[in-house]
Amino acid sequence: MESHRSLCPINLALEVFGDKWSLVIIRDIMFAGKRHFRELLQSEEKMASNILTDRLAMLEREGIINKESDPEHKQKFIYSLTLKGIDLLPVIVEIGAWSLKYQPVNLEKYKHATDLVNGGKALQNMIMKDLAAGHLK
Repeated sequence: MESHRSLCPINLALEVFGDKWSLVIIRDIMFAGKRHFRELLQSEEKMASNILTDRLAMLEREGIINKESDPEHKQKFIYSLTLKGIDLLPVIVEIGAWSLKYQPVNLEKYKHATDLVNGGKALQNMIMKDLAAGHLK
């Protein structure tokens, strides 16, 4: 059995995605369509490759993503969101809404974040349905 600092729901969630990089990886898979290691490594936040490797392994262990061999390149892998990962979309939207309200977001560059927040649950459900179609087998 895995040990947790506490069984508080906030703590348990933060143990999965509360580090500096996990939500960035999920964001890139979810919204930028990045599915390969090299693509994820090229985010503007400049994550180190060893950190990316570690976080991808943890997200896979936690059931947030799946990793499968790329049929076109035997040494590459394709990362996909699981249902558990797709279900994080509303959480990410709410974090984005908070940032839009309180942080110096570049609204010109990240207009899609405003659109996603303003689109409400209907837009979120549509995106989640599209993600399921593209990621779940």
